Amino acid sequence: MELLANLHPVIVHFPIAFFVAFFLLEVVSFFMKKEMIFNWATFTLGAGVATALIAALTGNQSHEYLKPVLKSKPALVEQLINNHEQFATLTLWFFAAIFVLRIYLLLKKKFSLKWKALFLAFAIVGLYFIYQTGTLGGKLVFDFGVGTKLFSE
Repeated sequence: MELLANLHPVIVHFPIAFFVAFFLLEVVSFFMKKEMIFNWATFTLGAGVATALIAALTGNQSHEYLKPVLKSKPALVEQLINNHEQFATLTLWFFAAIFVLRIYLLLKKKFSLKWKALFLAFAIVGLYFIYQTGTLGGKLVFDFGVGTKLFSE
């Protein structure tokens, strides 16, 4: 559906913002040890996962919508789209897994300082995944015009 495909460039910025905010809140929470900041980090992580799921679904729809056009484009474009999708999927699953782990630890009341340090490390790794996904997405748009009207012509 074209509507979902067209939503991808808009939606994709939400998980980026939420995951970066999660990282920043994790840093502040680690050093300040304020429960409110820790809770905001948890909420922000959950919001990031939810919006990343929507971004992945709209991205997949966008790829499907573009498949007829891709036949007339260089094979490199298709490869970049596949790499972008792989990093996006990895990012989604990575953050979803740490969100589930975080909720589990909170429910079991086992969230210790060691876990906080580990989650800070998780957030840093997640930033790398976001960076790679965004770099590939940016390359598709700015170098090849994917998702613009010019690409379809």
